Amino acid sequence: MPKGIFHVPVAYNEPILQYVPGSPEKTTLKATIAEMRRVEADIPMYIGGKDVRTTKRVRMAPPHDIKHTLGYYHEGDATHVQMAIDAALAAKADWVALGWQHRAAIFLKAAELISGPYRAKINAATMLCQSKNAYQAEIDAACEMADFLRFGVQCMVEIYNMQPQSAKGIWNYSEYRPLEGFIFALTPFNFTSIAGNLPAAPAMMGNTVVWKPSKTAVYSAQVLMEIFIEAGLPAGVINMVTCPGPVAADVVFAHPDFAGFHFTGSTGVFNTVWKTIGENIPKYKTYPRIVGETGGKDFIFAHPTANVKAVATAITRGAFEYQGQKCSAASRAYIPASIWNELKNYIDNDMKAIKMGPPEDFTNFVNAVIDEASFNKLAATIDAAQASADAEVLWGGGYDKSVGYFIEPTIILAKKPDYTTMLEELFGPILTLYIYDDAKLEETLDVLDQTSFYALTGAIFAHDRYAVEHLTTRLTNCAGNFYINDKPTGAVVGQQPFGGSRASGTNDKAGSVFNLLRWVSVRTIKECFVSPTDFTYPFMGEI
Repeated sequence: MPKGIFHVPVAYNEPILQYVPGSPEKTTLKATIAEMRRVEADIPMYIGGKDVRTTKRVRMAPPHDIKHTLGYYHEGDATHVQMAIDAALAAKADWVALGWQHRAAIFLKAAELISGPYRAKINAATMLCQSKNAYQAEIDAACEMADFLRFGVQCMVEIYNMQPQSAKGIWNYSEYRPLEGFIFALTPFNFTSIAGNLPAAPAMMGNTVVWKPSKTAVYSAQVLMEIFIEAGLPAGVINMVTCPGPVAADVVFAHPDFAGFHFTGSTGVFNTVWKTIGENIPKYKTYPRIVGETGGKDFIFAHPTANVKAVATAITRGAFEYQGQKCSAASRAYIPASIWNELKNYIDNDMKAIKMGPPEDFTNFVNAVIDEASFNKLAATIDAAQASADAEVLWGGGYDKSVGYFIEPTIILAKKPDYTTMLEELFGPILTLYIYDDAKLEETLDVLDQTSFYALTGAIFAHDRYAVEHLTTRLTNCAGNFYINDKPTGAVVGQQPFGGSRASGTNDKAGSVFNLLRWVSVRTIKECFVSPTDFTYPFMGEI
């Protein structure tokens, strides 16, 4: 038990390295990439502190170089999911009993490993496995992951310090217990940091976890497990299983000790899971906590007073960084007719300057999309726009999968505000513009609000301060993360807690106390120092 009131190191955002020519970090990263390409990885599952392999191996390849083999991971089945659950439950008592400062130390050490000796490895793995360029990998895999851990520990202590008042003669205090059972973390391909945070956040609060990473991100997930183990995470606290999602779901959501679900992924999957959990409520010992961040149809809305060059840069970065494969990526933009001609010139300059290719070539801004299914969906969307009378492809529109899954950055002009690409989440480098009449600004705001069921991120651009306030108020429910004169991507842990509502999720704000509170159950304790010994009250007396 703690023998003092401990102050954890003050959390800070990991400085982002720039990888400029000749810098030591660039030299190290390039060498690490080359070394990792030379070795075929053999990735097991991690269950109860043991490496578990099967007879079924699944090949991994870079999305931008599909003929190259990064290695293989071992695919599990329902028996391995059950093994992981058993391991999590077996590890729970010792993990719960461990002093909170020792839990904190493990994750603080993991942050130092990620930002130090593992920095090049986690970034290189993300570049190779998920086709992220060096800068996008740096801000995700190294910096944001370290931020999640450091700020998570700080938030954990803030929660423990949330204590009630006590009246004379009594002492009230709150215990923040981990949930009763195990947590299931189902994580996406697009952010290595999210893949790491979703199992780490519940574990930080004393829970034990079954983690199923995306099949297209197992390569980088394995590096995270390596880091957690080196940081001293005990066996069974986080168990990584690599099996098909439905196989894991069938076992997890039918188990009586299922206590919580931490998810980032598609709205469709989240809806199905929520329904399944609801139908299985009678099976569970407790009501499971459901925390999810799902899709987005994120917007940029330009006011006639906007800085036009800033709008153009926000479009290029917001829509095309990491090939638009961010739930926060700009995918629809509303532009007033009065600035369109000027904006068009700036966008044209950007589109001509963008280079596309493998992330190993650091001059490329855009890389490949994650897999063939994504490629085919995006290519079909572009073909449909090319053939539609209601849309026009202004820039891009090309695609090729002979070497990797490459989709050109594409901008579509919608001739009506409800054209399909203004409505549907595409998760790729496709942005749709709608040009509105300046006189119909209010009407266009209504269209923006009503067009999408999502409410994740959005950005407005305006110089007029009255307009800024008006747009911010009108669009209150359209985005959980709202940006003024900036692109709608790039939330920083500790600065902009991230999450959306409507069909975009439960808005529990990853990397904040709001999220970590979901992984504990509060026990309120009242101690009376001098207990009453007479059941009667003064009002009962008569004169």
